[in-house]
Amino acid sequence: MADPDPAVRQGTGEQSPSYGGASSRPSRGRSVAAIICLVLAALLTTPAAVAFWGQRTLNDTGRYVETVGPLVQSPEVQDVIATTVTDAIEQQVDIEALLDDIFADVITDRPRLERLVGPLAAAINGLIDREVRALVASDEFAAFWTRLNARAQQALLRVLTGDESGAVALEGDQIVLNVDQVINRAKERLVARGLTVVENVPIPETERQIVLMDAPQVKQLQTIYAFGNPVARWLLPLVGLLFLVAFVLARNRPRMTVAIGAALAVNALLIALAQSVGGQLFVNELAGTVFGPASRVFFDTLLAFLDRGQQVVFWLGLVLMLAGWFAGSNRYGSAVRTTTSGGLERAGGALAGAGTGVGRAGRWTTDNAGWLRVVVVVLGGVVLLWGNDVSMSRLWWSLALVLVLLAGIQVLVGAGREPASTPRPRPVSPEAATAPAP
Repeated sequence: MADPDPAVRQGTGEQSPSYGGASSRPSRGRSVAAIICLVLAALLTTPAAVAFWGQRTLNDTGRYVETVGPLVQSPEVQDVIATTVTDAIEQQVDIEALLDDIFADVITDRPRLERLVGPLAAAINGLIDREVRALVASDEFAAFWTRLNARAQQALLRVLTGDESGAVALEGDQIVLNVDQVINRAKERLVARGLTVVENVPIPETERQIVLMDAPQVKQLQTIYAFGNPVARWLLPLVGLLFLVAFVLARNRPRMTVAIGAALAVNALLIALAQSVGGQLFVNELAGTVFGPASRVFFDTLLAFLDRGQQVVFWLGLVLMLAGWFAGSNRYGSAVRTTTSGGLERAGGALAGAGTGVGRAGRWTTDNAGWLRVVVVVLGGVVLLWGNDVSMSRLWWSLALVLVLLAGIQVLVGAGREPASTPRPRPVSPEAATAPAP
């Protein structure tokens, strides 16, 4: 007698070895592929986030100006600029020597001359300092700062691409910021106040610059920029795609959701650590320079968008871990899920029983609940990522939207289900329908 068909053997509770092996291999391959995608995405998340921040902040003039614009209100930055401009003017105009020459023929008594010249020179130098600081704190300078940084961002790109012209330039092993226009505007204000002696004073090129960074590795940065910039824009979307593929391929999707959330949270902590270390290195690099006191403020402001994204990624990771736990088969998650969904469905059933007319919509929702939940989650992701301007408020709004819509779906599911106490009518045959009553 021939062996029964494998399908028949399966129906009787038996299974041929060949059939069992064929079914398990794709399952194992799918699980391995999901794990590979998860690991790759986890390893690439931190470099992808940093690369995307750099691409968006440094390459986009509008985003760069929006990032560094608040620096003009920083007392540390104002002090650095005012000190540089004041020193540049005072070093080229020896007020005390100038006054000494003016009054030498009038006052021959040297001690009396010194007593007169000293206070006058201090007063004039104080006037220079006050006028420069008033300029730096003015709305006029704020508008100038915006224009200066727009040009500086474009010049920084020229530095990274090897072009050494512009407001920010690479000179030897130093990256410098030219403040020539600020000095000229300060001199105009001083002339308007009557200090005409500074009008035609030449300021050496070396006095018109603020050294931003000693950068002996700039050539290496230029090489990295040349190779990394083209892929920086797409690396983060690739990470998101890898996470999505890992979720789709996973056999246990709630557990995979927890794993994805944990990967995001860990990477957010790594980004925070990298910011802390990088900030300290940046401050140490500029310690002892004129820009040193403002280096921390500058670094924190420049990385403001990355810091905001890091916070969103961390909390998103925690939310995904909680969602995976809620959807999982663990005892507590199942209990919470059953209680929540049961309460929402009872509310929907009560609405349907009250004659609100939601029963028909509820039946349609019950038949399509699976893909409707997917659409809701995708909609939440779109709200969070729209315009590449993620923030904590955007995260909470998108999460609230998802929760409200999912709850609404569950209420409609309850409204679309017939009450268990309502008996279904039994079919009646035509003969019984036409038969006379006994």
